[in-house]
Amino acid sequence: MNLIILEPGDFQSPASEPIPVATIRGRRLQHVLEVHRAEVGDALKVGLLNGEIGEGKVLRRDEQGITLEIALHRAPPPPLPLTLILALPRPKMLKRTIQHATALGVKKLYLINSYRVEKSYWQSPWLAEDQLREQCLLGLEQAVDTTMPQLELRKRFKPFVEDELPAIAADSVRLVAHPVTDTPCPVDIRQQTTLAVGPEGGFIPYEVEKLQEVGFLPVHLGPRILRVETALPVLLSRLFPAT
Repeated sequence: MNLIILEPGDFQSPASEPIPVATIRGRRLQHVLEVHRAEVGDALKVGLLNGEIGEGKVLRRDEQGITLEIALHRAPPPPLPLTLILALPRPKMLKRTIQHATALGVKKLYLINSYRVEKSYWQSPWLAEDQLREQCLLGLEQAVDTTMPQLELRKRFKPFVEDELPAIAADSVRLVAHPVTDTPCPVDIRQQTTLAVGPEGGFIPYEVEKLQEVGFLPVHLGPRILRVETALPVLLSRLFPAT
């Protein structure tokens, strides 16, 4: 936990007060007690969810909570100029993928269906709203960011691609990661981008054709076939190396 994320309910008075005070409990408390081992007077790096980043000075601490005097003074890092379209990963991989995407600055993410996505994946308890939110928070804490991503679920591939994706991807570079193509992934494009990433094994030819029909260009990362959790950071680091 590189950043302690505060929410409005943590504050004893409004966060807009000149010297606001907040109390953290639960998972965050345990981390501060066991890892930071913060004492009264210590300063911790904190940020208000969807707000600014700063410091929290420990005023009191016990097993029930840590009370902090909050001073927020800088904006979170800028988001990637990216909308990510991601075929739903296997449940055991989903948590890591959401965390990685959030930590890398993805703020618009659509989890979609695909032929190679097993129907059982959509029944995973990790798709519950509170579970997805928790993984996003873990990614934000890691990256010292406070801006929660917008995350949407789409269980039908064709209606999503035909009816929604053209508007979602409007005025952006449109790319689909696909191992069977001659075009390498571009580097440092510095433009608003919509990137589609398939499941393990990639999108099937029909799905790639449907994406091409709405303007997506298939690109590859070389001869090696990578897992989604590996391919995603590689793709984003090529497209946006400066961020």
